[in-house]
Amino acid sequence: MNISSLSRHMTHKGLLGNALAVLLLAALWGCGVKTNPVPPQQVVPQAITDLRYHLSEKGVVLHWSYPDRTAGGGKLGEVLSFEVFRAVVAEDSFCPTCPVPYGEPLHVSGGLLPEQGRREASYESSLLRPGSRYFFKVRSRTGWWSASADSNVVSFVWQTPPQAPEGLAAEPRDGGVALRWQPVTTLIDGSPAPAGLAYQVSRSRGGAGFEPLGSPVAKPEFIDSGLDNGKKYFYRVQAVLVQGDTTVSGGMTADLGVAPVDKTPPASPKGLTTVRVAEGVRVFWQAPTDKDLAGYRIYRRAEGESKATLVGEVNVPYTLFVDSKPPARGQEWAYAVTAIDQAQPANESAPTPEARVSR
Repeated sequence: MNISSLSRHMTHKGLLGNALAVLLLAALWGCGVKTNPVPPQQVVPQAITDLRYHLSEKGVVLHWSYPDRTAGGGKLGEVLSFEVFRAVVAEDSFCPTCPVPYGEPLHVSGGLLPEQGRREASYESSLLRPGSRYFFKVRSRTGWWSASADSNVVSFVWQTPPQAPEGLAAEPRDGGVALRWQPVTTLIDGSPAPAGLAYQVSRSRGGAGFEPLGSPVAKPEFIDSGLDNGKKYFYRVQAVLVQGDTTVSGGMTADLGVAPVDKTPPASPKGLTTVRVAEGVRVFWQAPTDKDLAGYRIYRRAEGESKATLVGEVNVPYTLFVDSKPPARGQEWAYAVTAIDQAQPANESAPTPEARVSR
């Protein structure tokens, strides 16, 4: 090899070595600043916006809807899992402007989304500490790196729940029910119940699917109106502790079934008239307009008697009765008519003024 060839060979090796050195430095530099890959908007779920909670004597139950869209607006078919973040702060040292000290997340399994409608998820947390403020938020994941933004935050102060009410009793009324129970005086740990104790009344038509009737009431009594007579309704009462913006649900009574009873009589008939005929005494009248009218009762009082006697009944729509066997004694008889409704037992109206007829 001559001197010129040797020079060219050494120059080529030098350039190759420099290139390799640059590549090695680039690789080492890349390892020093390596970060998690940013997932595309097409797979990141939208943030959950309907996180909510319910407090019972056992603790708290969180509920939320599965996100059905990605952050980019695309349709989401499956949620891999959820992360539930919880923070606990003593209420007497709570700082509204301080950062919330969330701990490591708790994981809840996800699943496929339905073709139609929404899917709900839930998480229950028990063994809560009285006098502590709790914070919860949730994230959803569709993969290892594809986590949603934080959900809305829910917060409450946990207090020891009250005992269940005792002695629930019901009085059926016309189109309604009157409920009464013994007042609750202690919490489930035996300590005295503080101020803010109330009662939530719930009702069901068939013994399942109870719905709360308005807001909790302060007194151990409740009147439910606007009901259908003869139909059975079921009731339960739960003690709740309302303090500030937090309502802790306590013990609940056993279910109690009761049917309202129609106790309103129909209006009295009008225009009572009596006529002496060959077959006896014909009695007729004008019908009242009550919708639940079932019939009429006809009463007769003979001359010298102080109390009228029931002599017959007529069903609607008839407004005529023939007394074929008037008493033989006396020269005059007095008749009166009442209306009865469809209740069992029937409600009876006041009698009409008497109409008299002579022998």
